[in-house]
Amino acid sequence: MNLSIIVAMTQNGVIGVHNQLPWHLTEDLKRFKQMTMGHPLIMGRKTHESIGKPLTGRTNIVLTRDPHYKANGIIVAQNLAEAMRYASADGEAFVIGGADIYKQAYPLAKTLYVTLILDRFEGDVFFPEVNFEKDFKIVEESKEIISEKEKIRFKYLKATR
Repeated sequence: MNLSIIVAMTQNGVIGVHNQLPWHLTEDLKRFKQMTMGHPLIMGRKTHESIGKPLTGRTNIVLTRDPHYKANGIIVAQNLAEAMRYASADGEAFVIGGADIYKQAYPLAKTLYVTLILDRFEGDVFFPEVNFEKDFKIVEESKEIISEKEKIRFKYLKATR
């Protein structure tokens, strides 16, 4: 199984504010759904709760230190190794956040799918610092895109080890 990270972040690493995404980017949400459909998703409890429900068409694996945590439509794992065992039947599993889970998964991930937000957003949650030159090689990079509805500037990157 390949472990991939999928993340939308600003150039300075902002991924969240007050347990939510600081932006709404319609194109990116559609791309996220298309890329992850049919694959296991690994996320932290706060990310799961901020989404509010299991994402359909995907196995939702939620990491929490609370051994009594329960929610409908999810698999609960106590650590990343356990989550990866639940996801191992699939060819690719996606880590979708939050910051603590990204930090744990970063050394193990083979691929990073990044939506790089080029506009400035304030935040209180950050993606772990990425050293593309040392850890990953950018293999795909889109041109700058301006979202039709929200007028946010962004681009897509794919990086592999």
